[in-house]
Amino acid sequence: TGTSVLTSGRFSVSSKSPLTGTIADSNVGGFFGSEFKKAGLDALVVQGKAEKPVRLEITEDNIKIIETELWGLETGEALDRLEGKSAVIGPAGENEVRYASIVVNGHRVFGRGGLGAVMGCKNLKAISVSGSKDVPVADEDALKNYVVKAASKIDSSPVTSRGLKKFGTPILVNLITWLGMYSKKNYRESSSEEEADALSGEKMREEIVEEHEGCYACPIRCGLKTSTDEKEGKGPEYESVWALGANLGNFDLEETTELNYRCNELGLDTISTGGTLACAMEMSEKEIWSKIDGFGSLVKDLLDKIAYREGVGNELAEGSERLCEKYDCDFSMTVKGMELPAYDPRGAAGQALSFATSNRGGCHLRGYMIGEEIFGVPKLFDRFKTSGKAQVVKRSQERNAYLDSLITCKFSAFALDEEYYSRFLSAVTGKDFTVAELHRIGERIYNLERKFNVKAGFDREDDRLPERFSQPLKEGASSDNVFDMEEMLDDYYEVMGWDVEGKPKEETLEELDILDI
Repeated sequence: TGTSVLTSGRFSVSSKSPLTGTIADSNVGGFFGSEFKKAGLDALVVQGKAEKPVRLEITEDNIKIIETELWGLETGEALDRLEGKSAVIGPAGENEVRYASIVVNGHRVFGRGGLGAVMGCKNLKAISVSGSKDVPVADEDALKNYVVKAASKIDSSPVTSRGLKKFGTPILVNLITWLGMYSKKNYRESSSEEEADALSGEKMREEIVEEHEGCYACPIRCGLKTSTDEKEGKGPEYESVWALGANLGNFDLEETTELNYRCNELGLDTISTGGTLACAMEMSEKEIWSKIDGFGSLVKDLLDKIAYREGVGNELAEGSERLCEKYDCDFSMTVKGMELPAYDPRGAAGQALSFATSNRGGCHLRGYMIGEEIFGVPKLFDRFKTSGKAQVVKRSQERNAYLDSLITCKFSAFALDEEYYSRFLSAVTGKDFTVAELHRIGERIYNLERKFNVKAGFDREDDRLPERFSQPLKEGASSDNVFDMEEMLDDYYEVMGWDVEGKPKEETLEELDILDI
């Protein structure tokens, strides 16, 4: 972070998740991470709870804990009042909504896992940082050489140089729809191509995109500055336009965009917000929970009720799994309590297994098998085949773990092979790293996270998809297809070196030198 390595401006926050009870981390782009590094810091540990609302002010010389009058403000206004690069929570974090987010300058968001609620329970409203120190690099010449080569690769990849650069992440909407994996209404049906196109990157470029923005040291510039008839803001991203759009049966682009803006101002994770609302809508349709009457009552006022825990919002603030537990139904589309994202797992076996075994719950980023099963990066695998897929998922999870440890953007991996990351790390640290060593780092991380989850009470029963995904879709390119998840789990546990209940074996931990950690 903070070097000339391309896409190295990210920052990670970790805690135990108030939503899932698993280990949680979320990372963000923008410029907060590079500024933090240039203040001379690699990490910050926040312990305890302040008696009154406070903020942290970090400079190159010291860290101050300051009482703050920002408590109660939405994220945009709070950020406007702070100097330097800042990370803040909104009303959702203050009220400990279980899927509250943390927002940084430019409305980049630490979204998943409810880490905004962790800040809120500590009475910590904001963290601001200012720095200008040089970030030390062991071999500047070698790093410069690799960066130049990497820039050329990124500029020649159709994904990073055209797709993401021109349309942002919503470029995926039409592709995933064509594959039959862009579901609607809480994963009950497939979206039609006509419906999905209304939310696509192409349509966004025509109707709401004003300009593109990039993060620190990033030539991809996938960020979208947008506007509607009512206001302007950032996004929505691919996941958000699905969660607040198609997943709610809503294909109005302006409405979806404004819901996204409102989530950012309140500090709500868009994926879990949309997943919880979709669950509540289905419950209302089935007359299990009759407090929502169609999409019309889901507009911004209901988001406010969630953020402030007012009325029905107090139940929704707990997330869909707890809502369904309270009313004894199974409409929560979650893994380990985290709402699933915008890829129907009935369309890709590896992604289904990755969802089920993700250490932080229903997450596409722990093992992004869309790369292997859709884009062919680094190699194309048949998305409907299960044989041998466990080993591919293991490699993907290791790769994503070490990329998160390097804290680089995963979009760069669409263009760069793994050798680039080993060379970057070697040049920055002065210690030689091979790709195999990076994978060992990733394997150690994944097993350490699993140890945490096992200690927290998680086992094989939690490595499962919702029952809905054992029933095939009726339409689309992924229809009439389901996977034998139990067989895939058996294969996965074997290649991971875990027992039949999903617990890492002692010899596995010993070989990875993490037995006593």
